[in-house]
Amino acid sequence: MFKRLALLCVLIFSFTVQSTVLENTLTPISYNIRVLENNKKNLQHLNQPFTTLIRRADKALTNPIDPVTNKTLMPASGDKHDYYSFGPYWWPNPDTPSGLPYIRKDGEFNLETRTSATDMQRLITFANNVKLLGLAYYFSDDQKYADKAIEQLRAWFINSQTKMNPNMNHAQAIPGRVNGRGIGIIDSRVLIGVVDAVELIKPTLSEKDYQSIVAWFREFNHWLVSSVNGIDEEKQNNNHGTWYDAQVVAFSLFTHQPDIAKQRLQITKAKRIANQFDQDGKQDAELARTRPWHYSNFNLQAYSLLGVYGEKLGVDIWSYQNNSIALENGYQYIAQYTISPERWSLKEFKKISPSISYSNMLYARHAYADPIFKKAVTKLNQSKENQSDIANLLF
Repeated sequence: MFKRLALLCVLIFSFTVQSTVLENTLTPISYNIRVLENNKKNLQHLNQPFTTLIRRADKALTNPIDPVTNKTLMPASGDKHDYYSFGPYWWPNPDTPSGLPYIRKDGEFNLETRTSATDMQRLITFANNVKLLGLAYYFSDDQKYADKAIEQLRAWFINSQTKMNPNMNHAQAIPGRVNGRGIGIIDSRVLIGVVDAVELIKPTLSEKDYQSIVAWFREFNHWLVSSVNGIDEEKQNNNHGTWYDAQVVAFSLFTHQPDIAKQRLQITKAKRIANQFDQDGKQDAELARTRPWHYSNFNLQAYSLLGVYGEKLGVDIWSYQNNSIALENGYQYIAQYTISPERWSLKEFKKISPSISYSNMLYARHAYADPIFKKAVTKLNQSKENQSDIANLLF
């Protein structure tokens, strides 16, 4: 009897130790933890991006907690907990006394859509801050960064007085036209960086807080795949559809629903890539915009994340090819103009910046053997700004 009791105690202790190890194992959604671990050990070789990270994270420490309940304009629901934003390319109508209904000017950003009266800039600032704080905590082991991130997370996802409702029903409304749109779901893409941060600071989170955040994202992800707005966004055949996929996969991974993530990745392969790229790697829907360089890269940024998620789940996104259409061609198309930006001949609303392709070229260099990607990264690294880019800590 005593021996059986002793054995039982050993087994319980062993299980407890294993459980503790599992709970403390870091599993960021969008990063390779082995790469992060190696870079953390070799920060002396990454001093510039690490310095950039700490400088920006220190600024994030000083930013106030600013949840959705702080807005002064209310969505049609009348609930201040509902996220509310206006379409960024929509402007007051000059032909009507009231300015309604708003009119669209593609590529011309209406800065009035970024005021504190609504939530777009509020969400962007929150998400960027938490992402920076999570990375700063991981690479520095300084508890102050995790503490600030936890304050932010509690305000947005846990505190009943301030938390956001898990939906985007009133995202990118258009005054005088519509109270919210499916394409407003593009706003919540920034939450992907938030779930990565949650995983990086997980050792400092209480189990109750962690599970509360997971529960919020599980409910939000259910809304994404079942709501009218979510279904509408899923149907979009441009960067909106791709970023929808990236969100569903990321949040499914975070909430431990791998089957949903795998199913969505298969849709990415079967539906998105074949319909968005031609045989030369051009993205017709993005090239038709007033800022084709920006939007081509913006769409690829979603594919870069989807490629990483596919690696984690055994679904190969990177090497997708259907006859002459291949995802790699899309990266090659951008790489050639990254190397020689003067050859980009499409009309642009603003002058192109080759640097916005930097993260895509880092992902492509990781995924593909074509030397054009190494050449593109080398070209971009002639810029001090790119040398100090935080993205270098992730590769």
